[in-house]
Amino acid sequence: MTTLTISDLHVSYGGVKALRGVSMHVEQGEMVALIGSNGAGKSTLLNALSNVVKRKSGEIVFEGRETKGMSPHSVSRAGLLHVPEGRQVLGDMSVYENLQVGLIARGKRNTIYTLDHVYELFPVLEERRDQIAGTLSGGQQQMLAIGRALMGGPHLLLLDEPSLGLSPLITDQVFDALKKLNAEGLTVLLVEQNAHRALEATSRAYVLDRGQIAFEGASEELAGNQAVIDSYLGA
Repeated sequence: MTTLTISDLHVSYGGVKALRGVSMHVEQGEMVALIGSNGAGKSTLLNALSNVVKRKSGEIVFEGRETKGMSPHSVSRAGLLHVPEGRQVLGDMSVYENLQVGLIARGKRNTIYTLDHVYELFPVLEERRDQIAGTLSGGQQQMLAIGRALMGGPHLLLLDEPSLGLSPLITDQVFDALKKLNAEGLTVLLVEQNAHRALEATSRAYVLDRGQIAFEGASEELAGNQAVIDSYLGA
């Protein structure tokens, strides 16, 4: 079953064309990577999926429903949850309060992602449940941002640069958690600057270049593609 279909998507900022005819899809239960250089349009694509930015043209169909005209809140209530770049936790609220805010997107939908489940996935959040979120380390804030999205009961989780600014050890913990979530059946679209890690963690991938899809295919095959290696993975 196809969870997400994007067809000929165009997004512009003033006179700048950020996305130029992007078409891609994500199947239910997949973890798909979207990689590319800085400024390629990766974050713009996720923001367009969340309806945070308006498309100029094209179609976005989530679980059979065209999302054009829906508010960002309505998109999240439908089960498309977005963890933005920079985490954006509510810094003056406690860890527990941040997680409770995630419930707003859940509505009446059933989900396996209870508070206990989030604590099991990220034990440090339970240990620090009463701590003010703004005083957490960067890695702990990233775990909190993911946990808050999970509390909303996602059918599709959009992740924008989850390893940005994290130590290798914390990056490992975050990617281990993502693999567990995907093994449980969660569908994930992962934007990640660390292309090596993204391709290792996912089954399929798209490479975005100057607002267009330059390559697509199985992650393992793209990791061995010389053109992809030369342009995005290094020697």
